[in-house]
Amino acid sequence: MEYKDTLLMPKTEFPMRGNLPKREPEIQESWDKMDIYRKVQEHTKGRPLFVLHDGPPYANGDIHMGHALNKILKDFIVRYKSMNGFHAPYVPGWDTHGLPIETALAKKGVKRKEMSVAEFRKLCEQYAYEQIDNQREQFKRLGVRGDWENPYITLKPEYEAQQIKVFGDMAKKGYIYKGKKPVYWSPSSESALAEAEIEYYDKRSASIYVSFEVTNGKGVVEEGVNIVIWTTTPWTIPANLGISLHPELIYVTVEEAGKKYIVAEGLLESVTQAVGWENPTVVAKNKGSELDRIIAKHPLFDRESLVMLGEHVTLDAGTGCVHTAPGHGEDDFIVGQKYGLDVLCPVDEKGYMTNEAGEFEGLFYDEANKPISERLKEAGALLSLSFITHSYPHDWRTKKPTIFRATAQWFASIKDFRADLLKAIEETKWVPAWGETRLFNMVRDRGDWCISRQRAWGVPIPVFYAENGDSIITDETIDHVSNLFREHGSNVWFEREAKNLLPEGFTHEGSPNGHFTKETDIMDVWFDSGSSHQAVLEERPDLQRPADLYLEGSDQYRGWFNSSLSTAVAVTGKAPYKGVLSHGFALDGEGRKMSKSLGNVVVPSKVMNQLGADILRLWVASVDYQSDVRVSDAILKQVAEVYRKIRNTFRFLLGTLHDFNAETDAVAFSQLQEVDQYMLVRLNKLVKNVKLAYERYEFANIYHLVNNFCTLDLSAFYLDYAKDILYCEAPDDVRRRSIQTVLSETLLSLTKLVSPILSHTADEVWSFLPGVQEESIQLTLMPEEREIENAVQLEEKWSAFMDLRDEVLKALEEARNAKVIGKSLNAKVSVYVDDKTKTLLDSINESLEQLFIVSDFEVAGSKGDAPADSLQLERAAIVVTKAEGEICERCWNVSKEVGNVESHPTLCPRCATVVEENYANSL
Repeated sequence: MEYKDTLLMPKTEFPMRGNLPKREPEIQESWDKMDIYRKVQEHTKGRPLFVLHDGPPYANGDIHMGHALNKILKDFIVRYKSMNGFHAPYVPGWDTHGLPIETALAKKGVKRKEMSVAEFRKLCEQYAYEQIDNQREQFKRLGVRGDWENPYITLKPEYEAQQIKVFGDMAKKGYIYKGKKPVYWSPSSESALAEAEIEYYDKRSASIYVSFEVTNGKGVVEEGVNIVIWTTTPWTIPANLGISLHPELIYVTVEEAGKKYIVAEGLLESVTQAVGWENPTVVAKNKGSELDRIIAKHPLFDRESLVMLGEHVTLDAGTGCVHTAPGHGEDDFIVGQKYGLDVLCPVDEKGYMTNEAGEFEGLFYDEANKPISERLKEAGALLSLSFITHSYPHDWRTKKPTIFRATAQWFASIKDFRADLLKAIEETKWVPAWGETRLFNMVRDRGDWCISRQRAWGVPIPVFYAENGDSIITDETIDHVSNLFREHGSNVWFEREAKNLLPEGFTHEGSPNGHFTKETDIMDVWFDSGSSHQAVLEERPDLQRPADLYLEGSDQYRGWFNSSLSTAVAVTGKAPYKGVLSHGFALDGEGRKMSKSLGNVVVPSKVMNQLGADILRLWVASVDYQSDVRVSDAILKQVAEVYRKIRNTFRFLLGTLHDFNAETDAVAFSQLQEVDQYMLVRLNKLVKNVKLAYERYEFANIYHLVNNFCTLDLSAFYLDYAKDILYCEAPDDVRRRSIQTVLSETLLSLTKLVSPILSHTADEVWSFLPGVQEESIQLTLMPEEREIENAVQLEEKWSAFMDLRDEVLKALEEARNAKVIGKSLNAKVSVYVDDKTKTLLDSINESLEQLFIVSDFEVAGSKGDAPADSLQLERAAIVVTKAEGEICERCWNVSKEVGNVESHPTLCPRCATVVEENYANSL
């Protein structure tokens, strides 16, 4: 045996390289074998319940970085809660109805028109389940723990049955009604849309100014005067039934080139410029209220246009005289209803003009703009035509423009319980705080919710019609349909006739002969997912309503957060959640939206195959997720470097504890040296701050806390200092066992603290820990803070020492650069300090040479005595010279006493004694 063989170097089979793409699937396989989700639930049963309710992703396509960000954040929280005193089940879900699946089947060649609705829906269901299986495996690969074999799925019979009950409860309270009013309509989807399904993109539109000639001025305005309107939708001119003015605005009649025109006084200048008037002369002024009910004639059709008063009219743009088509605008509809106008809508479900549009019949609405403008010009009514680019509503699925179109639809009357909705928002905890304001304003300003869709793949609206047209929604019919759906699924609605869907012997005075029909529209998919508080939280005995937390992307304020709130408050009077947490979107490294055309898409599966899921999880922990987050190969590389440091810290701690048994070798806290106690104070602080950050969902704070603890507290100080003692002292030396005691507690606590984030690595570390009882770290509890009486004093004292140490390290670095020394163990450090610092150094009952990792250290005098060539710093003047003596062959310290022990002439006395007492027979 050589002297180097007597050193107690770290020993561990825990590999330095993570090799995560290969090792993680093996770890996940072991989780599956032990059925870790079930074991955790059994282990935590009886504790207070914490429910994070999963917002269902749409079952279509591979998962993207937004999915990964969302599911990993949820996993952080659920894992932490289950390790911190809660029973935290996690039931993942999927949203499965709607247009994208219909579109996907069409792209695969399925011809919907050639089969029954029921047959088509079965193909949709099959496709949805295929997508669920694909996404489930990808979510599991992220390391997300959940009840993956028993998820909630919006197409399942038990889910649909509960959704029908939500609808029925809302109808019973009078919140559901059918009405003909303008809604967002998507010609590309051939369906009504809710506000949540609208996105805004720039669109180039015609901008026209049109004159309407007054035929009956009611004694206020001369006949023949022209009221000027402005619109960017010429295709709606055939639907015009009136002109709206604001009652309080001043309107001027101006004369220009022998003709008279009426516009708002506040817009005269901009109208003059837009239509090219040269010198309009004001000949009369009237308040808007004076012009109420005067009549103009439509420029293209033989009908009247009624002048009406409306508060919606502004001076933001146009003429102050608003073209009003009740069939194509919400404000238009409201004012039209007030004045008793018809709801004219000469556009069909595909966006083509109907026979009510006269000569423009058969034209696609957008293509009708040009011929309508030309006819207005021929009629002498077109004052100006130009083009503008403006923000315009688009279908969020097809990305194509929508229109406002009046059709008979089913609505949920938000106004009837708006006050309850706003109260529920105020009672919810929002992270970030601005989420409350955002949703509050949305709910305050939103109109009634259009919940019907003209599609095949969805949950049918459970309404029957009597022979006389009465709609039938009773407790009896709702319960019966709900039970039918629970037994057979909602396809039964399309497989049976109305009479066979009604309760046996059902009668209605509006159908004396028993002839009934059924609604063919389906529910908005947001009604589907928005019913999950009842279909999942109430349906499942292991969950509860309200959930403790909903966590989704910031787009869900208008989506799932909103629809869930609406249905829950309508049914229960309360929000379905106690707290809501939202995150931003995943962008590329330059802050751009990811797109295939830009080639900047970062794919989760690719990252996991190259770097591992734990790198992806650590990236999620590193970002300020409440805003939009950036991800790129370069960013992930930086995260991988931090992971490497953390992993190496685990490896070193495991290696140094290879001969340590906590039960028999641990040293009592009171017997530890102060520096060891100080490290436990630092660990205590880490435990406290990390757990607080978990409670506040501040994962980036955890990332920095753990990284700094590993890098600064451990690697740069304590482990560096401890190496000489750990390697060179005798195995059972009390100083060595003291340090191992600290390292053992540090390893245990650190592994638990990072377990919710680095789920695979933490379980891998756990498998190498000696003496642990649980088969997975997931079955343990978070570390608790120690009660350390003199913690404040210890931290103050050793923080002051660390400040001095930083100055000594700076002096050593300068001496190294000047070639005075090589390694720090070659150095002698002489410090010149003030009385306060001298008192500090005198109070340290520990080898200062070891603490500074030098071979010789002395307090040489006061700062005033320092030689001119000393390095003058804030706390000390420092001189670094080469240590005198020989290098010990075993510990590499420089000592004048090397050679004093005759039997071991190349060793220092410390090493000679250790070798003689422990290894003499082996040498």
